[in-house]
Amino acid sequence: MRIFLIGFMGSGKTHWGKLLSQKTGAPFFDLDKVIVDDEGKSIAQIFQEKGEEYFRYKEKEVMEQIVEEHENIILSCGGGTPCFFNNIDFMKDSGTVIWLNTCIDTLVERLLKEKNHRPLIKDIADKNLKAFILKKLQDRRLYYEQANIIAAEESLTIDSLSDLIRDRKTKQP
Repeated sequence: MRIFLIGFMGSGKTHWGKLLSQKTGAPFFDLDKVIVDDEGKSIAQIFQEKGEEYFRYKEKEVMEQIVEEHENIILSCGGGTPCFFNNIDFMKDSGTVIWLNTCIDTLVERLLKEKNHRPLIKDIADKNLKAFILKKLQDRRLYYEQANIIAAEESLTIDSLSDLIRDRKTKQP
């Protein structure tokens, strides 16, 4: 069982990934954290020193390595992961992709608290954050909607998320 959690930054991928890992016993990986550990630098430093293109290549490489090394995983992907290099197809071919679809106001509230740790939004004025999220989400929606499961994050419980995954498995040929 490989589960890939996708969604916009602040959508709860790490939170739900850790809970799913506890419930299923599958190891949890946060793709961004693995990259940070591997590079010895924060995501912000990687973006600043090597650029987004380098980061996106690294993201793909690390994701593929994790999948190759593990039959069972819960992987929290970066917000942009499914949008580059056909990553969404790779994830769907390798396991089940779940889009944690979180409402805009919740994302704004969460991200206002985390701006300094998020390289894509750290320089955006608070008053412009909602417009930025709406635009970026519009760009990414095409990829997110390809998920096997679309879950409204605000109404999730660990049991309802587990049920969605179980129901998906029983419907597969």
